[in-house]
Amino acid sequence: MTDLLRDGLSQHAVQKTSLTRKLTIDGATEAYPVYRIKLDQLYYNDQNDRISTWISQYRAQHSGRTPIPADREAYNQIIEGFIVESNPDAIRKTKANIKLVDQREPGVVLNDGRIIDGNRRFTCLRQLSAEDTRFSWFEAVILDRSIERSAKQIKLLELAIQHGEESKVDYDPIDRLVGVYHDLLETGLLTPEEYARSTNESVTDVKKRIELAELMVELLEFINAPGQFYIARDLKLYYPLEELQKLLKKCRTEDEKEDLKNSVFVNILLRPAGDMTRFIRGFKNIMGGEQQEDFLEEQREIAAEVIGILPPPQEMSTQAIRDRVRIREDLSGALEQSMDKYLLRTRKTETRNRPILLVEKATGFLESIDVNILSRLGDSELQRLRRQLDLLERAVDEIRGYLPQ
Repeated sequence: MTDLLRDGLSQHAVQKTSLTRKLTIDGATEAYPVYRIKLDQLYYNDQNDRISTWISQYRAQHSGRTPIPADREAYNQIIEGFIVESNPDAIRKTKANIKLVDQREPGVVLNDGRIIDGNRRFTCLRQLSAEDTRFSWFEAVILDRSIERSAKQIKLLELAIQHGEESKVDYDPIDRLVGVYHDLLETGLLTPEEYARSTNESVTDVKKRIELAELMVELLEFINAPGQFYIARDLKLYYPLEELQKLLKKCRTEDEKEDLKNSVFVNILLRPAGDMTRFIRGFKNIMGGEQQEDFLEEQREIAAEVIGILPPPQEMSTQAIRDRVRIREDLSGALEQSMDKYLLRTRKTETRNRPILLVEKATGFLESIDVNILSRLGDSELQRLRRQLDLLERAVDEIRGYLPQ
């Protein structure tokens, strides 16, 4: 196993620089020395949230076989492809910047060469070094730790760098959910409180993210794609799931929640016309109203048909969804018609009930008046109040005249 701080220095594959980078580890902030490290001494971190999502895709495409070759360079080439594909524009910009002014921000690596921070910079340097050998070095802090011995501390550091003080803004929100699921639910490596401290979030926000991660896992299981997190990323499911999370708060029973989730899952899968997040918001106008029960019943019948055409897990993929599910215009059309029909009925009900709602609101305003204040009003203010009460009485009498006797 590579030991950068011992073998790397003695073999001149690692060189200490005069630079430092501040890191907070185990609650203590220190300035750590920065080293220049030959690129062939380093490798991508397969425990990184972003990379693990792409690895799930590689496994699915290779019938579950382990995607990590024994040869380090072959492994790096596979992961490099993932990094480039995840955000090619960012790679082009970073690559052009490094070519112009060299690497400006040091990364963070473990003593065995595993990269904790700096995947994109490492990728750009790998590509540039093929054209110019002066780009064959990566500048980074070297931490004398291993994933096996310090898994929690390393994950906390990674979270702090990616989502905390440095606020990396290009992280796909689905990749974050995958990390939350893996670290807080699946392995229990971190508690919500530990995650919150490292990402500079509130515990409440982290718990909401946990709920979203659970919804993502449920959706993937519902569509016969358990563990295939890349499908959630490819279909851009984060914001529709966020809308669903809000809708679930309007449900009164667990059965209602299950029916709503299944309905939304099917709509996400078939993607009726228009913006998906806006379409999901249409549920908000129906849920909690008179039309909810009939709407969910009709949606349940359509969902049963959709479940019947889903490919088995071993054949499920983003492409299979496009080729075998989303081509069913009869089903997507049925979902859209169902939504339109019940939205129209809901609007008619709201229009019919609007007079009642306005009178209830007016009554509430009147009941909120503190009559003790009236004794402190001046003559002109009292005269104005009496005039408004006379107008109110006339309006009430007029409305009452239209009511059947």
